[in-house]
Amino acid sequence: MRQEFTRFMMRYKFGMEQVVTKLNILRDEFAHLHDYNPIEHLASRLKSPESLLEKAQRKSCPITFEAFREHITDIAGVRVTCSFVSDVYHVFDMLTSQDDVQIVDVRDYIAEPKPNGYRSLHVLVQVPVFLSDGVVPVTVEVQLRTIAMDFWASLEHKIYYKYRDAVPENLLGGLKEAAETAATLDSTMEMLHAEVRSMNDLPRDLVSDVRDRAEAASTQVLLEQLRRLGEDS
Repeated sequence: MRQEFTRFMMRYKFGMEQVVTKLNILRDEFAHLHDYNPIEHLASRLKSPESLLEKAQRKSCPITFEAFREHITDIAGVRVTCSFVSDVYHVFDMLTSQDDVQIVDVRDYIAEPKPNGYRSLHVLVQVPVFLSDGVVPVTVEVQLRTIAMDFWASLEHKIYYKYRDAVPENLLGGLKEAAETAATLDSTMEMLHAEVRSMNDLPRDLVSDVRDRAEAASTQVLLEQLRRLGEDS
């Protein structure tokens, strides 16, 4: 049984690594051949056996490998952090347009945020994993979000973990307000980014300085609000 479980999890590990490799190739290409890189950060994680079993029990999922494959879609996960909302969709298009990447499901929480303010683009992709005994299709969850979205989601996770889902109303309201601030920040940064990229006739170091100053000033608004929210928690 242990060997079967190891083989089961290895397939997801290999699928996850394949998606990460694809994204790293895109990031390296932009870093070397273009003047702008849409991918700021990549992270990946494989569910632990304890986490997998806990989620299966919570979803009333039978404890079988087949049931895990069918009902638990985030065994392998990759998170892509971008600077701008337009980058999120650009990276999504580049990844999912590859011939060996099949889209299973898309949930756009940027276009339609969750009630608590959570925003991110979730996509389930299926990639082929070539093993010694054949090819196995593996599902990987990819979350794409901006830096502001990621910052907000990180704080929200810490607050919910601290209060075990019994979050005080004032903090819930603060989180919703911070989510709106983050959305406004993303919108403002998108506009500034477009303006900066239109300055093609200006020296590159000047354009970079303008962009850095704009990012620092706008980000400070969100940082201050989230800092106050963290102190209240």
